[in-house]
Amino acid sequence: MKKQSGYIYQRAGWWVLRYRENVLEQGVMVRKQMANQLASVAPEHKRLKRAPKAILALAEDHLRPFNRGTANPQATQTIRQFAENEYFPTLGQHLRQSTLRGYRNCWNSQLAARCGDIRLRDFNVLQAQRLMDDIAQKNPLMARRTLFHLKNVLSGLFRQALRLGFVDPSRGNPARLIDIPRAPEGAETCAYRLQEVEIMLAVLPEPAATICALAGFAGLRRSELRGVRWEEYDGAEIMVMRSVWEGFTNDPKTKRSKAPVPVIPRLQAILAAHKLACGNPKTGAMVANGKGKPANLNNVLNREILPVLNRCGICRKAKADHGAGTSHEYVRDASLPEWHGFHAFRRGLATALYSIGCDDLTVQKIMRHQNVSVTREHYIKTSTEQSVAAMDKLEAALPALCADRALERLPVKSVRPN
Repeated sequence: MKKQSGYIYQRAGWWVLRYRENVLEQGVMVRKQMANQLASVAPEHKRLKRAPKAILALAEDHLRPFNRGTANPQATQTIRQFAENEYFPTLGQHLRQSTLRGYRNCWNSQLAARCGDIRLRDFNVLQAQRLMDDIAQKNPLMARRTLFHLKNVLSGLFRQALRLGFVDPSRGNPARLIDIPRAPEGAETCAYRLQEVEIMLAVLPEPAATICALAGFAGLRRSELRGVRWEEYDGAEIMVMRSVWEGFTNDPKTKRSKAPVPVIPRLQAILAAHKLACGNPKTGAMVANGKGKPANLNNVLNREILPVLNRCGICRKAKADHGAGTSHEYVRDASLPEWHGFHAFRRGLATALYSIGCDDLTVQKIMRHQNVSVTREHYIKTSTEQSVAAMDKLEAALPALCADRALERLPVKSVRPN
């Protein structure tokens, strides 16, 4: 390849280098004329026709990879092209569909519009930090954890580009050095109390009540509720073998998740009644629709759960039926629990087990978590009443704890008046 020296000229207060390069566009290599800003023009150089030596050196450094034949054309594709053609297809081979959708939502909602049209080789740490600062500034209510997710998606994209050799490894991963801006910590997650679970079981129709019982007394995840089958229940344990999410059937979330779950007598009675109402099936989905396939939990939620829990405390009508012709305004019935999602049952079970004396390792085993730190940090919730009770126990135990060392009042030093 013929060595090129490029053409240097002034434009809008910058020294600009014009040169030619092989560029990857739509999967095809094309030869294009490119322009790159080298440095701002110093006041004493504004009238110069030829670039000074320092600018010539910068141009030589920029052109060196092209003249040596070491420039990688793959680095000239945009971040959007790399994300759609390489990054997400590769993730789809290793991640669950639910996780992949979360990554795509992060990319489509915040990242694509801000960096998608920048070439891989041109994206640097400063641009990455400005991108994250802009997201935080434009979304002041966005939780800090969400910003971490966005950083991880961008960092994973460039990690993949580095593994494939599409970008210069000496530049590193520009997303790794992002500092997360100040942002709200996010709302505290909810956990249903056992009293709330029992109220739901008393007022909800079938199969919504059985679904809530499985979530509240066995701690099954939302996707596991759809995947559990009658042949995997022996009357004492439910063997969790699969999860079903948006039509995709997968193994459970982790290796530990594929395990038996003990079934307490309260849940055994509920499942026995549910099985009888379904015609005493031996096989098939435990939570099924009219065609025998796993029930759509969104439909169950919108058609059976929310209309019951969100009813008016005056006329007992569902919120959706509380039209303009009603003689009074809608006031939610405060005697019914508020809906906080299916996962709140799982957190509630972990909290209840811990509150009755189960140690955290036992709770972890029942929850089937990979790491006990997840159980401690995200599932076991300590209520104000429990904290007060613990401090009362400390107060009652003080005499016994201090019996071997008398508590003496220290003498007060007298202060002589001046």
